[in-house]
Parts: sequence; C-alpha cells; structure tokens
Amino acid sequence: MTSTQRRPVTMADVGAAAGVSSRTVSNVLSGAKPVTPATHAAVMAAVRELGYQMNVTARGLRTGRTGLLTVAVPALRIDYFAELALAAVDEAERHGWAVTIQQTQSDRERERAVLGGHDRLLSDGLVFQPHALGQEDRDLLVGDQPVVLLADHPMHADVDQLVLDNEGIGHAATTHLLERGRRRIAMVGPNDDPGLSTAGAYRRQGWSRALRSAGLSDASTLVVAQRWTWDGGVRAAEELLARGVPFDAVFCGNDSLALGAVHALRRHGLDVPGDVAVIGVDDVRDAARSTPALSTVAIDVAELAARAVRLLVAQIERDTSYEGPRTRTVEHRVVQRETT
Repeated sequence: MTSTQRRPVTMADVGAAAGVSSRTVSNVLSGAKPVTPATHAAVMAAVRELGYQMNVTARGLRTGRTGLLTVAVPALRIDYFAELALAAVDEAERHGWAVTIQQTQSDRERERAVLGGHDRLLSDGLVFQPHALGQEDRDLLVGDQPVVLLADHPMHADVDQLVLDNEGIGHAATTHLLERGRRRIAMVGPNDDPGLSTAGAYRRQGWSRALRSAGLSDASTLVVAQRWTWDGGVRAAEELLARGVPFDAVFCGNDSLALGAVHALRRHGLDVPGDVAVIGVDDVRDAARSTPALSTVAIDVAELAARAVRLLVAQIERDTSYEGPRTRTVEHRVVQRETT
C-alpha cells in the first residue's frame, strides 16, 4: 500500500483561491505595498481556508521582517488576559501578521527576559502587559523593536502606553455600590502577590476615596488579599465570612475574583444581591453569562487589544499617520447587572 503526501500550500494556491496574483498575496502578508480592504480580506480568507504557512525565514531574508508579533501577558488562566491575547491575535491577522504569545506569570525576571532576551529578536514588535517591572527597568523598554505597553500605571519611558485608570476604576465600582445603599463595602484584590499588587493598590485607593467621600471608614478588616482567580474569589469570600465582620457589598479587583466570591456567598445561603452586592472589573464574557449576571466595571478588551496592535503595526510599517510615542488612558464604564 502506498501513501501520498499532500504538497505544501503555496502563495500561488492562495492567490488562485482569492482571485489575485501571488505577488498580491505577498504584498498582503508582508505589508510591503498597500492593497484594498476587499483584497486584503479575500487573501486572508484564502490563507485560513487553505491553511497556508508562511516561510518566516525566507520572508525575513527578503524583507528584514519575521512577520511575527509577540504578545506577552501575565497568565492565560486569568480570563481577562486570555481574552486580551485572543483579541490581539484576531487584529494582527487582519493586518497580515502572526502572533506568538508568552506568559510571564507576573515574575520580574521573566518580564525582563521578554524585553531583553533572545526571543525578542524573533519577532518584529511587542505588545506587553507587565506587572512586576519597576521604573528601574524602563531602559529595557526602549530599543530597536517597537513596543506598546499595556500598563497599570504610566512608566517614564519613551514608548506607546495604553494605561488603565485603576484608581478611577476602584472609585467608580465603589460609588456604584454606595448609590445602591451599601455601607459596609469589602474589597478583594490588594494582593500579597507582588506581581499583582500594582493594579490592586490603585483600585484600593479608589475604593478608599469613594468611602471617605461618603463619610465612611475604609476598615482594613474589610480588605482581603488573594490571587486574582475564581478560586481566589472563593477563598476571599470564605475569609470575609470567617472574620465575622458585617459587610453588605464586595468590590472585587477583577471579574474572576467576583465570580468566585458570588459562588461562595450563595453556597453559604446568602442572597446576591439581597444580602451582599458584588461587582467586579473587566467585563469578561462569563460576567454576562453567570447566574446571577455579574455587575462590573467594563474595559473594552477587544478594542484595547486592537488598538495596541494597530499602534504596533503602524510603527513597524512606518505609517505616516503614526504620531510617535504617547501615553493614552483607557476608558472604563460601570455595567449594572443582577449582582448589584
């Protein structure tokens, strides 16, 4: 019995399927020359349908580019970062780029390695969400490879930064709970894990400011440190209940924590939101799908990822519309659902 090997898909095959020349396919995938949106869409559809794999080494020799972008996030087990990475892959594909994803586990040495290691040479640009880097590491951000930073707070570095207003997020979430008559508002998020403490610390400041503005105390007995996962939310709610300190609302640092907290509270016979209102941050997909549906401070993750990729591609391709490195604040909004 003989077997036949399927020959590799070529640019000519992609061109034939898309109704264009192989040169046009090359222009789409390399970004060497502009094409119409319709042509770009037809070529990328053919690439996906045929399973075309670009020869990255050959492309690099011709163009000086690898055709790859790197997206580095703390951990894909956290819903927010998983959705962020997937959205970045989708946007990069629309521009004809492939993506490699790295997880840093919020470890400073891993984050430094992303910026200064050999792997950085294997892609043309980096979308990076650090958690453990400090100002002393900022020199690593500047180099030959373009970088777009997704930051919990601004860093003094000459790179594009999309920055979350974490203090404002904490204030908005807590104000939402106060407006619903809650007065004993716990917070889950300020964290003993050094890699996750920055966003939590700023969100705690917002929580504290909102309580003080309402004439209330920001009691430390209502603050619980946990990892920002569903299991962490369960443990945080258990800890709050074990302390025996009354509370009628919980502001969680992210939606994963909030979903875990809701589960634990209901398991203990508490009604959400009747006995305890709960709000998270991020508006991940499961927030709207949960029972009860989770109130949250929404960050448009898909738009954030797309914006970061567009900024990166504009730098790499030397787009004349690129304005140079800037720090931009990412918008947020409260979404009320059943848990408040």
